[in-house]
Amino acid sequence: MTHIIAIDQGTTSSRAIVFDADMRGRATAQQEFPQHFPQSGWVEHDPEDIWTTVTSSVRGAIDRAGITSAEVAAIGITNQRETTLLWDRATGAPLHRAIVWQDRRTAPLCARLKAEGHEPFFTERTGLLVDPYFSATKLSWLLDEIPGARARAERGGLAFGTVDTFLIWRLTGGRVHATDATNAARTMLFNIHRQAWDEDILSLLSIPRALLPEVRDCAADYGTTRPDLFGRAIPILGVAGDQQAATIGQACFQPGMVKSTYGTGCFALLNTGEEVLQSRNRLLSTVAYRLKGRTTYALEGSIFIAGAVVQWLRDAMGLLKDASEAGAMAAKADPGQSLILVPAFTGLGAPYWSAESRGAVFGLTRASGPAEFARAALESVGHQTRDLIEAMRADGADLGRSVLRVDGGMARSDWTMQYLADMLGAPVDRPVVTETTALGAAWLAGSEAGIYPGAEGFAARWQAERRFTPAMGEETRLARHARWLRAVRATMSV
Repeated sequence: MTHIIAIDQGTTSSRAIVFDADMRGRATAQQEFPQHFPQSGWVEHDPEDIWTTVTSSVRGAIDRAGITSAEVAAIGITNQRETTLLWDRATGAPLHRAIVWQDRRTAPLCARLKAEGHEPFFTERTGLLVDPYFSATKLSWLLDEIPGARARAERGGLAFGTVDTFLIWRLTGGRVHATDATNAARTMLFNIHRQAWDEDILSLLSIPRALLPEVRDCAADYGTTRPDLFGRAIPILGVAGDQQAATIGQACFQPGMVKSTYGTGCFALLNTGEEVLQSRNRLLSTVAYRLKGRTTYALEGSIFIAGAVVQWLRDAMGLLKDASEAGAMAAKADPGQSLILVPAFTGLGAPYWSAESRGAVFGLTRASGPAEFARAALESVGHQTRDLIEAMRADGADLGRSVLRVDGGMARSDWTMQYLADMLGAPVDRPVVTETTALGAAWLAGSEAGIYPGAEGFAARWQAERRFTPAMGEETRLARHARWLRAVRATMSV
């Protein structure tokens, strides 16, 4: 048994990748699933879509790799974080569609908690800000809106989980109700200092303790899959939220190392070691990973819309046939135009945390066309990332001229990564393996299974495929970013 399967359950699709004994990807299977938008600012997934796309992707990856399940040592899981599910313990049936991390329906509840002065309490315990982004208020909404749900939860009849927990439950046939420390840390219910669910927060939000899963290390025993799913019972030995899995996959094991992942959103994580660095600039203190009972922390900046802005150009605006065309289009844009696109489609994330903001375009002329929109969309990613890095510096992070390690779908765009380096005024390294989220999950499971090396050996294997170095002058960089900041302020004032 020399292969590992990484399940990478994302916001718009589910994937499975088979890695061999040398941690090389052998085969991939992927399926997209529908997004549901019942109201403005609401985003939902059908849990059954998540389940069926995951299981079919795992079977497809095994088939494409030309192996059998008997050759698979373990499964690692990484997942979209904060997305909230509630299901019946007896039947496993969801009580509602999953409420996705992008969903803003609980903005009024969050506003009330802030008005009552609770945000410092939440931040001190969880490292998070009070925002609809996180699972806690989503779960509270479900318990309030589904008739009888809270009473059933108090009797122990219901189970809550983020996507990893739901998948573990289903994969093990309901035998294991567990999550890992990184996903728990994103719920706004978990005390990151004590590494336990916070009873005071549960009481404040009237969330029954019986709902919650057990919290385990990222590399740990999460049970085995039902034998009928993939031909035999396969151990589940690794779990991490997608951004923490990418941090691991980028081998950011030393304090001061920083990575940024460009998928639907953008997420920059700075390893702060065993220290919980409390942000003064509205970044998040979170768990980077927990291995062998030892917790490593991170400072995180979360951007809600990155790759999703290119999807918007393609699907809603019809300006692209394929997302891969965006870089070539941006290169053709008129240099005399200065379109700015603030993609606050579901509010602004770090460092602004403006739940009510919405997207805006500035600088339009009669000559503005698809190429200018494509350039503005890609430039927005560079500007938002600079906002995060500047906030980290302001929080006292000693980044110097640190290299940023990048991954995710948008990292494959040379144009976007060059603009990112230009905006940061620092090098950007793209690794040989850009699917670092899946690689991180695979390494967790493979190291626990004993077929992959430890952290030091894994880090030694990391390789850069290309380094992007800044080519923009400082005066131009500052002027462009100043225009971006003015646009953001205008967006927030509407």
